[in-house]
Amino acid sequence: MSHEPRTAPGGGRATTALVIGGGIAGPATAMALQKAGIEPTVFEAHPTGADGVGAFLTLASNGLDALRILEADGPARSLGFPTPGITLRSGTGKRLGESGTGGAASLTLKRSDLYRAMSDEARARGIEIHHGRRLTAAHDAGGQVHAVFADGGTEDADLLIGADGVHSTVRTIIDPAAPAPAYGGLIGTGGYATDVQVDAEPGSYEMIFGRRGFFGYASPRDGEVWWFANVPHREPPTNLGETDWRPVLLDLFADDAGPATALIEATPDLLPASPIHSIPHLPHWHRDTLVVVGDAAHAPSPTSGQGASLAVEDAVELARCLRDLPDHTQAFARFEHTRRARVERIIKAAARINNSKAAGPVGRVVRDAMLPAILRLTADTKAYRETHGYRIDWNASAA
Repeated sequence: MSHEPRTAPGGGRATTALVIGGGIAGPATAMALQKAGIEPTVFEAHPTGADGVGAFLTLASNGLDALRILEADGPARSLGFPTPGITLRSGTGKRLGESGTGGAASLTLKRSDLYRAMSDEARARGIEIHHGRRLTAAHDAGGQVHAVFADGGTEDADLLIGADGVHSTVRTIIDPAAPAPAYGGLIGTGGYATDVQVDAEPGSYEMIFGRRGFFGYASPRDGEVWWFANVPHREPPTNLGETDWRPVLLDLFADDAGPATALIEATPDLLPASPIHSIPHLPHWHRDTLVVVGDAAHAPSPTSGQGASLAVEDAVELARCLRDLPDHTQAFARFEHTRRARVERIIKAAARINNSKAAGPVGRVVRDAMLPAILRLTADTKAYRETHGYRIDWNASAA
């Protein structure tokens, strides 16, 4: 079976695409499009790369398999460390249970390292990535898309794909009435500490439902400890960049068992604090020659551990649909139909966990009493297997 993109009625075969966003989803989408026979060009708003930007993330087994289809999993595997599971504890140190992350195939790695690896891999394949090009407008122009950038430049192509994150510009171009990202009631920060001994297996996560906040950490084999904190906050603060978060965090976790305060004190520079948002349901993923993927379409909270993995899955599935459906309108519709139920189920599950992180005094007691039984019952559920065991068959037709 040939997997070259088919010619649409009237000869409108998509051969070129503008990919907006140079993070993880953008280069992944570009490589998938190239694999499907479409020439992509990536445009990133920031003037430079993402070196040193962001915290760390987990690539689950399903995301790694999607990268394998793109023959891009090697760089990720070389940068991360295996993350076989999670131990959950209460603020008193009580062991509440365990949760898997998809087995030893899951990896934890620094977001900036993955950004750089994905961009380098795309460039090595001849894909152009332009920095300092912020999209401001786009419209259909006779069956093509005409894109306008803040620097005054314009670009034309057959398609425009928004891989520009939770605060996507492309999403609002597709639908000016699109819902704004939903604030999850949590502020996230973290850091990297050395010279602190922690009681945890190398690679495995320890996560603590503290009395007034949520704390998690893991350690590669080199002795450094990677940690993050989720701080409940009713409304997103307007002075995030002005707040000295170290004393706030030390006070927040002072009464909890575990190494949180030692790790916070031993961290030279805290990662910038940011509010946690999600996109639980986007009514319109596409219009005319525009479509969104990854966090621009369906951002889960970091609690899911699936944001990057779902974005890479999107890249592969969109490319398959464009490869196999007669025109981009049908391809976009099939892509959305294939993806929506899966991603929204994962987002809802993560939202429920977020609510547990921000529980009040009574909620904490109930959560700590019920969670061990819940974890035992859900250790190997159908939903868990469907999330982590999801595999895409590139050779199967999407038509």
